[in-house]
Amino acid sequence: MTIELDLRDEFAVLRINRPEALNALSFSLIGDIGEAIDRAGASDARALIVTGAGEKSFCAGADIKELMDRPLAEQKRGAELGQAVFSRLDRLRIPSVALVNGYAFGGGCELALACTFRLASPNARFGLPEIKLGLIPGYGGTQRLPRLIGEARALELIMTGRTANAEEALRLGLVNRIVEPPLLDAAFAFAREFSSHGLLALQFAREAVQRAASTTLAEGLRAEADLSTLAYRTADAEEGMKAFIEKRKPVFKDT
Repeated sequence: MTIELDLRDEFAVLRINRPEALNALSFSLIGDIGEAIDRAGASDARALIVTGAGEKSFCAGADIKELMDRPLAEQKRGAELGQAVFSRLDRLRIPSVALVNGYAFGGGCELALACTFRLASPNARFGLPEIKLGLIPGYGGTQRLPRLIGEARALELIMTGRTANAEEALRLGLVNRIVEPPLLDAAFAFAREFSSHGLLALQFAREAVQRAASTTLAEGLRAEADLSTLAYRTADAEEGMKAFIEKRKPVFKDT
């Protein structure tokens, strides 16, 4: 099975296991990723770690041979498939962490961008090189990258097709941290910084921040007020405030 999903402790680990092709994506693999994301969301996991097999590549992008000689309607359906699958990470009930080991090019970079957080190994490299093929990113790269690092820097990377190493990606704000091996242990340690918090509060916080990228300040503030009020109505909020008063660690139950 090329897309693997395992439960490790309190985490789900989605691994693209096609190292002989640098974990490149076919359309069938994209569909399998979507199914794995759904299974992770239905599990008891408190975070999803997305990574690639081997040390060379997180995901080297689309299988170029599969992209050629397709009718226009199929080309559009292909882009819509990638966008729909990666957008499932936005709606996932648990946060996701892209653990980028090596190359994250094209669709692989777009998969990483769709995750809540991104961690990079020291040898990680990011890029959207579609322009060099006479194409542009189609799985969300033109939309998520500028929201993450700003329009000017996103345009530079997309229109030159150049790659950014881990250090530059960190400076740009493309990744949250550079982590050292053992990489999976580092990802678990990062995820444990938030995985003990209530999932409802994490979802509300994520949604509120995402609204900031797609609406006006006034509308965003209204959304924040609504989501903040919803958070107050949860049993976890009552437990959290009570634990603070009683000077103990809260026990959240995601309700």
